[in-house]
Amino acid sequence: MDQQILQRPSPSDYKRLFRVAVLTSAAAGMLERQRARLREQVEILGVEIDNVSQRQFLSELTKGVIFTPNVDHLMKLQEDAAFREAYRQADYKICDSQILMYASKLLGKPLKAKISGSDLLPLFCTYHNNNPDIIIFLLGGAQGVAKQAQANINAKFGRDIVIAAHSPSFGFEKNEAECQSIINTINASGATVLAVGVGAPKQELWIAKYRSQMPGVKIFMAVGAALDFEAGNKPRAPRFWSELGLEWLYRLISEPRRLWKRYLLDDLPFFKLLLKQKLQQYSKKRNCQRR
Repeated sequence: MDQQILQRPSPSDYKRLFRVAVLTSAAAGMLERQRARLREQVEILGVEIDNVSQRQFLSELTKGVIFTPNVDHLMKLQEDAAFREAYRQADYKICDSQILMYASKLLGKPLKAKISGSDLLPLFCTYHNNNPDIIIFLLGGAQGVAKQAQANINAKFGRDIVIAAHSPSFGFEKNEAECQSIINTINASGATVLAVGVGAPKQELWIAKYRSQMPGVKIFMAVGAALDFEAGNKPRAPRFWSELGLEWLYRLISEPRRLWKRYLLDDLPFFKLLLKQKLQQYSKKRNCQRR
């Protein structure tokens, strides 16, 4: 029986295979972007918030950047162009505030769930507890807070789901050498998830600026005070306070010197802007009915 002679692919064959690979990759990217566009969203003060349940969000999340808008974020976004650009790059924007839940109902498009930054981290760890591909790096908190959060989370879930943790110095985001050192540490850790809790808009701006330098990280989460809560450094509001939309009041009572200006001055215009959006919505609806 004649032996079949295997021929080496010609240069034209390599070119054809390369084109097929490029087209396949481009098609996959287009499908992913199309799915993102089709995701139901609710606009509040110009910010598109993803209208997803906890289960839907956790099951869909395989990669990307997650921000958790609340009233304070929405007010900062009205004035801060850099913050708006960072938000534009986010793959998911999930509701962090019961007040935004109420606002969405007022606008006639109720959000399905509140998934705050503080809830996101434990929910994510619970969902992926048996997933060996999920390895988390914690960045944030005062000295020692991130390490304590790491120890508490790993003890809670019975495995080293948090591989490493680091508390940066105050003002680290302005020190390029320190930022590069942090990035090198994250890359060396082998983490596939980065949870950053250094406050808004600092955490969102940092993720947007440096995400491309961490190719091994698939999921970036801005989690606010979650590291403090997981470390036991700060108390969380009782659930009924949160369900009533009064978590901000609990935090204000807990940290009045730090938070009074945010909650009592900076965020109050939210309600005026929300009413303006509702009136514009009503006016637009009436104009459509007259035509």
